[in-house]
Amino acid sequence: MTRTTVAIVGAGFGGVCMGTKLKRYGIPFTILEKADRVGGVWRDNVYPGAACDIPSHLYCYSFEPSHDWSRTYGQAAEIQSYIEHCARKYGVLDHVRFGAEVTGADFDADSGRWTIKLADGAELQARFLVAATGQLSLPAEPSFPGLDGFGGKVFHSARWDHDYEMTGKRVAVIGSGASAIQFVPQIAPKVAKLHLFQRSAPYVLPKPDRPYTPLEKYLYRHFPIALVASRTRKYLYHEARVIPMTKGHGMSLIKLAFQRNLRRQVSDPQLREKLTPDYPIGCKRILISNEWYPAITRPNVEVIAAGLNEVRGDRVVGADGTEREVDAIVFGTGFATNDFLAPITIRGLDGMELRESWRDGAEAYLGMTVSGFPNLFILYGPNTNLGHNSIIYMLESQTDYALGAIRHVGTYGSSWVNVRPEVQEHFNQEVQQRLGETVWEAGCTSWYRTASGKNTNNWPSYTIEYRRRTRFFDAGNYDLHPPDVHAAVPATAAATSGKE
Repeated sequence: MTRTTVAIVGAGFGGVCMGTKLKRYGIPFTILEKADRVGGVWRDNVYPGAACDIPSHLYCYSFEPSHDWSRTYGQAAEIQSYIEHCARKYGVLDHVRFGAEVTGADFDADSGRWTIKLADGAELQARFLVAATGQLSLPAEPSFPGLDGFGGKVFHSARWDHDYEMTGKRVAVIGSGASAIQFVPQIAPKVAKLHLFQRSAPYVLPKPDRPYTPLEKYLYRHFPIALVASRTRKYLYHEARVIPMTKGHGMSLIKLAFQRNLRRQVSDPQLREKLTPDYPIGCKRILISNEWYPAITRPNVEVIAAGLNEVRGDRVVGADGTEREVDAIVFGTGFATNDFLAPITIRGLDGMELRESWRDGAEAYLGMTVSGFPNLFILYGPNTNLGHNSIIYMLESQTDYALGAIRHVGTYGSSWVNVRPEVQEHFNQEVQQRLGETVWEAGCTSWYRTASGKNTNNWPSYTIEYRRRTRFFDAGNYDLHPPDVHAAVPATAAATSGKE
């Protein structure tokens, strides 16, 4: 059986970042990737118009700033190319095992190792397990009565079928979220008719996107300080956006900007009414686009203010009884964001299953470690999603913390490290209390919350606070095994040993 020190599941931004830092310190690792190349969500989401809603200078690693972006907001192909570049440059590709789909992982307390099981029957052992599957890896593919009997084409936007020619087709789009507002403007001019089934309208603001000029590209390439200044300015601007999200201050001005944008681009009052959300702004993700409203005001586009209810033969039927005959159904229904690490079965101490531990909603200390699951670190885990800034910043904080823990265990000769249950409980009580004061808890249904209403996704504060709290591995909040090792190490010394 193959053995390594660290096994990383997933080769997206998180996995490549973790591998880069382990490589820097000479720590053996293997990245297990089910696909045939790196990239994660940007490899999988190749629908027309796929792009990022965080500025390109901010949506990259701090240790590998890029001056080659063509636009102020990166497009999917460019972001994918950037991840591949980083994996090559930092020697991570040599450690990736492609076609390795992880189905389960079991921890053995005696050996202090994880046994990772793959779909092909192979197994791998590692002292540390880093889950870098993220929150946007499992498409939410709903099931509707009659869908199996539909004779046309059906696919999810995250599994876009580029071989299917949409020109002249009648297409039903289910959903009007972050993916739909990008692909609908691309396909609307091609199709004969597009029927948009919308359960709830999104708040859409203008996207300050444009191509970089040749002069700007020259300055960023030859004067690194210009690139640093651009990145810093964008970071500070986006960091300030947490204030209306968590305190409510200024949210009325953002709503006013939305109303102006809607009135300016949609002249039909009846359509405007359909496109006006019925929930408080910020409760769901606020979207940005310059093409959404012009696309859905086209004469061949129909907005149906109801979700899909069922499929009857070649007809789709909305919850309001609307029926439309279509050739294709495209689901823009997002991802199963609350099902962290699904469908992987993770078993920790005494055979405890992670999904059972999370039956009331996922939670983890600092969004990374779960009591009862030693030497497991989750990147982009529970309550680390952002509504205002770049997730790459959070991933770098998390990978530094995990690296500090791994080095600490190695330095002090421990076998494994397990966060104390009272520490995890106290942290998550604090997170949920602070979330209760944010716009995300204003009473709407969103992908941030479970069916029971628990917000398992968002971080309720500044990214700089998260960076401060994860700057060092706080060994005093963990049980180290053998336990006598921890007894000999003062918590203050242990907390700083993970950094040089």
